[in-house]
Amino acid sequence: MGRIHIVTDSTCDLTKEEVAQHGIHIVPLTIQIDDKTYIDGIDLEPQPFLSLMKNAKNLPKSSQPAPGKFKELYDELGKDGDQIISIHMTGSMSGTVESARQAAQMSDSNVTVIDSRFIAIGLAIQIREAIKLRDAGATVEEIVERLEKVRENTYLYVIVDTLENLIKGGRIGKGTGFIGSLLNIKVIANLEGGAYNPVSKVRSHKQVVNYLFKQFQADTAGKTVKSVGICHAEGLATMGGPLKELIEGSGFNEVEIAFTSPIISTHTGPGAIGFIYFAE
Repeated sequence: MGRIHIVTDSTCDLTKEEVAQHGIHIVPLTIQIDDKTYIDGIDLEPQPFLSLMKNAKNLPKSSQPAPGKFKELYDELGKDGDQIISIHMTGSMSGTVESARQAAQMSDSNVTVIDSRFIAIGLAIQIREAIKLRDAGATVEEIVERLEKVRENTYLYVIVDTLENLIKGGRIGKGTGFIGSLLNIKVIANLEGGAYNPVSKVRSHKQVVNYLFKQFQADTAGKTVKSVGICHAEGLATMGGPLKELIEGSGFNEVEIAFTSPIISTHTGPGAIGFIYFAE
């Protein structure tokens, strides 16, 4: 039996060290800022991007990798009969997973493409589980089956500090945005089913933190918490930090913090956080 290679995209919020350690293959998305195109994670990093976005004339636009980029990698990884599992950000927010599927059909390699239904650390959790199983000798079928269970037991919430980018990007209507900015409302959304679903509106950062912590307690009651992550676009001081303290106070001391990718923060805008946890 050949090896199993893990492929993903640049929205996974994994560190470069972790990617190198486990031999993860990343196909990056690109992002256009005014008249210049950058490759996510190659010539554009998360923190500098926020400054570039702030000074840009227009809202930056992200683009999924072309199928040819995936095919080239699949052909190389599978040339000796090795298998490939390609796990990607939710298909409801990007055409990345569809590009991967098209490439898998064109390639002679044995490729299994998975829509993670998540982004950021939510995607990273599935990649890590796949690596752990692969290294323990699991088959592709066993890994795929396990990832379905992981998805069912993962929760992800997105909170933006301003609705401006969501309006500009066409994610929500202008009327909703006007009301939100007028009343300083913070919209809390989840990624249930892989799609952006607003579930609550509150008026302050403190109320956001309290809502998320109560939701965390309810969802994890009677379960073992396996992973908790907070990804952000300079949202640690207002929401991420206080939420981390509450989680740690409840007994889970391994909260992962990540500065999210430009692909995500161009939609959320500055000050946003994502709250992700996996428990079963």
